[in-house]
Amino acid sequence: MADSANEYSASNIHVLHGLEAVRMRPGMYIGSTGPNGLHHLVYEVVDNSIDEAMAGYCTNITVALERDDICRVEDDGRGIPVDIHPEEKVSALQLVLTQLHAGGKFDKSNYKVSGGLHGVGVSCVNALSIWLTADVYREGKHYRQEYKVGVPKTKVEEVGTTDRHGTTIRWKSDGSIFKETTTYDYNTLAIRLRELAFLNPGIKITFRDERLENPKETVYQFEGGIKHYVSFLNEDKPVVPAEPIYINGETEGVQIEVAMQYNDSYGENICSYVNDINTREGGTHLDGFKTGITVVLKKFLEQREKLAKRLGDKETLTGEDVRSGLTAVLSVKVPEPQFEGQTKTKLGNTEVRTYVDQLIKEKFTIWGEQNPKVIDTILEKAVGEAAARIAARKAKENSRRKTFGDSWGLPSKLADCSLKHNPELCEVYIVEGDSAGGSAKKGRDPKTQAILPLWGKMLNVEKVRADKVANNDKLNPVIATLGAGFGKDFDIKKLRYHKIIIMADADVDGSHIRTLLLTFFFRYMPELIENGYVYLAMPPLFKVQFGKKTPVYVYTEEEREKALQALGENRDKAKVQRYKGLGEMDGDQLWETTMNPANRKMRQVKIDDAILADKIFSVCMGEEVEPRRQFIEANSSYANLDF
Repeated sequence: MADSANEYSASNIHVLHGLEAVRMRPGMYIGSTGPNGLHHLVYEVVDNSIDEAMAGYCTNITVALERDDICRVEDDGRGIPVDIHPEEKVSALQLVLTQLHAGGKFDKSNYKVSGGLHGVGVSCVNALSIWLTADVYREGKHYRQEYKVGVPKTKVEEVGTTDRHGTTIRWKSDGSIFKETTTYDYNTLAIRLRELAFLNPGIKITFRDERLENPKETVYQFEGGIKHYVSFLNEDKPVVPAEPIYINGETEGVQIEVAMQYNDSYGENICSYVNDINTREGGTHLDGFKTGITVVLKKFLEQREKLAKRLGDKETLTGEDVRSGLTAVLSVKVPEPQFEGQTKTKLGNTEVRTYVDQLIKEKFTIWGEQNPKVIDTILEKAVGEAAARIAARKAKENSRRKTFGDSWGLPSKLADCSLKHNPELCEVYIVEGDSAGGSAKKGRDPKTQAILPLWGKMLNVEKVRADKVANNDKLNPVIATLGAGFGKDFDIKKLRYHKIIIMADADVDGSHIRTLLLTFFFRYMPELIENGYVYLAMPPLFKVQFGKKTPVYVYTEEEREKALQALGENRDKAKVQRYKGLGEMDGDQLWETTMNPANRKMRQVKIDDAILADKIFSVCMGEEVEPRRQFIEANSSYANLDF
């Protein structure tokens, strides 16, 4: 008799109906069931409202976070249709909320362009919620339908009359799906809503946090669109020209708009979008933009013989040279976009490359001819960048050192770990000073923990160009130790450690070193932070010792007081030692308090809002004094001062 466990017949074929597939494999539809997936639900509902706005029917959108992890999205669009679908024989509202590939996005008479292309958005939200309520205000009537775990609990009912128009979706996410958390992060959502308001000038997005005793409300509305966006990105930076360059046009139904401006930094910051979707991996539209500005600026340089001679006969500008210090926002609206991958982060339409390239060449050339002095300034910066690049290349060619990305010698002061061929298990402590470095070497686990002591004054990379970074004797050991290169040559696959822990004293000098290192990582190795590889060690501030009992190490004034109170009548007999620096601890103490994975405290460095981080680093570490003074005055009440 055949083993029933090995039988394979028609009865083994399971068919998932309705929204069952979404609940069984949610990651396929929203990316993950962690915080990113949770917030993606909000984006899906908001995108429907934005699509109404792009079609010209919506001007106000409200996103509200209610107590008990409930979210509400309201708009003043046309309202989802509620009449009976001629083929499916159910209300269009129910169809949209229960069928994966149902929606108005497939009918180009309603939506010429849209971000939600696959028709799975709001139905996924319904499927992954404990309950959902849809309210539609349409043609003078108020309709409502209620759902539980994606299943209709009521019919589409007319519940009253109204002079409103639009749709309100309100839901509570399912904790059995989102096991990590069902609590929305205000800042995470604020970043996306602000972005959408920039990309859709005139639309008013109101974001409310009603979970607070005094509800917090922020309104995003930018009449200047992406020009305002670029000005926002370059706020408090010296810029050229004073107002961002704006170019727009339409080819074969593809709408293109670009805003760009140069600042005094040496990096580039280009944000690209397709139908309001942030294409973080770029794509053909970004390729066309980069090619276009490179060709235009190289032609302008040919017309300036004196400036061109600074490069020599055999050298020319590269794309990276002309984008040095460039801040730009590129937004295209494509009727039938083709994205590479499920995440929609890279555009694949080959024709869009040509459309963008031709528009930039035509209109940027005209703008440049009308503004020759600005072009001169931009070219001066680009030629300076090229000259530095050429000098750095020649220095490398003449040097006996090998490149960072190869097997360049490790620093002599690095105490490496023995499991160095397994980066996932390894961590490196970047330690302030030789004294603390010596203690760390004695106290570490040599199998998995490497120690790199720092000495001398660290370079502030915010104020110098890349060639100065490459030749800096204080940063070279860090670059060599990590083994992944830096800047444009950074390759995270070559990283030697998956935990990079900055361990500095809890004083002003230590804070300065931490800030300088974080500035370097943010500007030249941002993937370290994006992937969660950077940490800040948290050494204790006090040791509380009573007699021969095991000492108690505490990290704040409040913890010290609690430790003393716990001693009761013996508190006055306790000996309290304040650590002014890591060097005051021996190897055993440093291991027990700061390096032992079983009980150490560390803070992972995260940057939820890259735009805000860019601003803070520019203001606090840049050349301009006045913006820094204003920032300190505005945030002084939040500062931790250590005298």
